[in-house]
Amino acid sequence: MSSASIARVLLDSPLPQLDRLFDYRIPDRWRELAQPGVRVLVPLRSAGRQAKGYIVELADEVGYEGVLSELDEVVSPAPVLDAVVWRLVRRAADRAAGVASDLVRLAVPPRQVRVEKAWLARRAESAAATAARETTRPSAPAVTGYAAESLAAVLPGAGDPLVAVGTDESEARRRVALTAIPTPVELADGSWVPAALRTLAELAAASLAAGRSAIISVPDYRDLDHLSSCLAALAPAEDVARIDAVQPAADRYRAFLRTLEPRPVIVIGNRSALLAPAPALGLIAVWDDGDGLHVEPHAPGIHSRDLALLRQEDAGCALVLAAHARSTDVQRLVELGWMSAVEPSGRWRRRITPTAHQTAPDAAAARARIPSSAWRAVADALQRGPVLVQVARPGYAPRLACVDCGETARCTTCRGPLGIPRAGAAASCRWCGALAVGWRCATCEGERWRTVGQGSVRTADELGRAFPGARVVVSDGATPLQSAPAGRTLVVATRGAEPLVPGGYRAVLLLDGEGMLARESLRVVEDCVRSWCNAAALAAPDAPVLLVGVGGPVATALATGSPERIAASELADRRTLRFPPAVRVAALAGTPEAVARATALLDDLDGVDVLGPIELDEGRVRAIVRLDYGRGAEVAGLLKAELVRGATARAPRVPGAPPRRRVPALRVRFDDTEPFDDPTGRPPGP
Repeated sequence: MSSASIARVLLDSPLPQLDRLFDYRIPDRWRELAQPGVRVLVPLRSAGRQAKGYIVELADEVGYEGVLSELDEVVSPAPVLDAVVWRLVRRAADRAAGVASDLVRLAVPPRQVRVEKAWLARRAESAAATAARETTRPSAPAVTGYAAESLAAVLPGAGDPLVAVGTDESEARRRVALTAIPTPVELADGSWVPAALRTLAELAAASLAAGRSAIISVPDYRDLDHLSSCLAALAPAEDVARIDAVQPAADRYRAFLRTLEPRPVIVIGNRSALLAPAPALGLIAVWDDGDGLHVEPHAPGIHSRDLALLRQEDAGCALVLAAHARSTDVQRLVELGWMSAVEPSGRWRRRITPTAHQTAPDAAAARARIPSSAWRAVADALQRGPVLVQVARPGYAPRLACVDCGETARCTTCRGPLGIPRAGAAASCRWCGALAVGWRCATCEGERWRTVGQGSVRTADELGRAFPGARVVVSDGATPLQSAPAGRTLVVATRGAEPLVPGGYRAVLLLDGEGMLARESLRVVEDCVRSWCNAAALAAPDAPVLLVGVGGPVATALATGSPERIAASELADRRTLRFPPAVRVAALAGTPEAVARATALLDDLDGVDVLGPIELDEGRVRAIVRLDYGRGAEVAGLLKAELVRGATARAPRVPGAPPRRRVPALRVRFDDTEPFDDPTGRPPGP
């Protein structure tokens, strides 16, 4: 039984004024169960309400001279909020001027009573049985495709210290920007997976063999399925915990409880996997950090890469950020010397051949979407196996335009772009789905529209007519496929929805490149390069990869198999313009008065400047704060204080008016590049 009499509790509340620890006295009846990490119910002084929370730490006494309230209840004896995870969420929240409980909500799944009781019963297992299981740890696998010395620092041996002390160069070798092997590979059971995920699985299994835990974060469920297949042959099933938001609640909670056990574990999942407990952490790996799915949509909007960097610094473990095309954020870390770049053995690079549109005098030929050379490559490849055709948008006609003035046809309900999802379907909004009934152009009052562009469905129709006898398969956001059949198959897929085929595609054709690059977005170039390189990595080793309609430095870098040159060029431009990731940014949105008060706090800080504000809608404006990395903690602290001040300010009462739910006058989001994107459209995706 603990002798501590005071519990310091984190309340489960999104209110910034409650983002601190509150002291409660522990009554005798809860003294044995009140331990750090457990769930509790505590009283609030207003209206006799209760709040959920977690005990973060215990104390013998407190400086408060008044009478402390007592804990109402210890909900469960399971210590679900690990001390390491608490330090991580506290640092991450402070860095983003956010609330720690928002991150704890992502880290700790909702309680499943039956699962938890079974787990607590198993915790009584004898130490002898646990020791016996430790002695049967599998042997470390070899990491295929990389020189042993290039990854030696990432694979510490058993007994090595968790926090290494060495030179800056030796520490950088433990933080690796890994260029992935761009081809699918076959596993022992006959299944095919991307070589990159096999590499990460081998690194994690080697860490487990050394008695260390490993965490791997990937963008979506398809990557998780491939990663699970790789680990099935490398690590015991009971030592792999999959934490996935789409899992049944009981399965997710069972996997989370496994990460609380003292035995090393391999944790795989999406963003929240990086917040999972993992004893003796030896490796953190993030696959394809440039994917937008790594950005947490809920407050405070932390990126998986940032969580990985913070946790690696705390744990002193190895860090691997792997991708086919390096993001500008990783390129910055490499140029600073904070990370080392590692290439596959033999510097095997996938080259993407740019293919120009036809320049024949015939106008129809000049407007051809697919050049004749690309047609011939597709026809030849179909004789040997499947061919992948990547397009920018799903549906039949992704955009409609007014016949008279050429302006994009927009929904009368939400102003979203109109499109036709499939052949013969009625035009509808691509944002809200409303049918375009009684449409009239807002610019010229015209009543007729024309189709602009070709989506995945229309492309599949045209290719099916051009190559009779070939099987045509569509994979997009509406019908995503994990794999596609071999043989004479044409696979038309949107970006990020490309399925895998056994042995790899015999050719890959990348369409709509010019249109993709025309989108107004800060990261449009690196996003396009990333999606093209990911699609090219699904091809067989000797298969041609053709990119239509793209020229200039981007085409040159891809043709030489050097996408990192594009990241370096983009980063150099961002440094000149003071755009992220050369600097950090914070987007402030709210009433003009609230935004003005917040930006006024930053006027005297060197290395900080403000863009705007601009009007968003009636009564709301947005300003963008640009700041040097060294000013991040100070700026975040000032903005957090302003959030607390605004949340606790008393709103004027209107006599006789009913009470209204208060809407925050100010919202703050750090490291958000959305303000730099075109507000009139949404990026194309699967």
